[in-house]
Amino acid sequence: MKISKKAQYGLRAMVHLARAQKEKKIIPLKEIAKKERAPFAFLEKIISQLEKAGLVKAKKGAYGGYFLAKPANKITPGDIVSILEEDMTLVHCAGCPMAGSCTSEDVWDEVQESLDNTLNAISLADLIKSKK
Repeated sequence: MKISKKAQYGLRAMVHLARAQKEKKIIPLKEIAKKERAPFAFLEKIISQLEKAGLVKAKKGAYGGYFLAKPANKITPGDIVSILEEDMTLVHCAGCPMAGSCTSEDVWDEVQESLDNTLNAISLADLIKSKK
């Protein structure tokens, strides 16, 4: 599995919003796009998906922008990536003629579990603590 630019930009934007949450700020999308070096139109679509999923809220108006819908310690990279990636499965064994008898199936299951555990073991709050 390759993590898409969509998920990468989405995670970076969410980290940006987590930092803003500490200061109780609402951030315009143009500011996030500029700071995170992400194409504005693409980031707009990403944020829209995250908003529909309930991770981000918008405030309209002259002083509008975006903010996290939940505390940063309640949102994980796994939450974000699972919303933005169409398929998080590393290896698709279902439908394979070797499914159930394949000698490498356990390895792929462990790798998938490791990926899922890593993405869900940390929160946005942890990420903003680790880098300034």
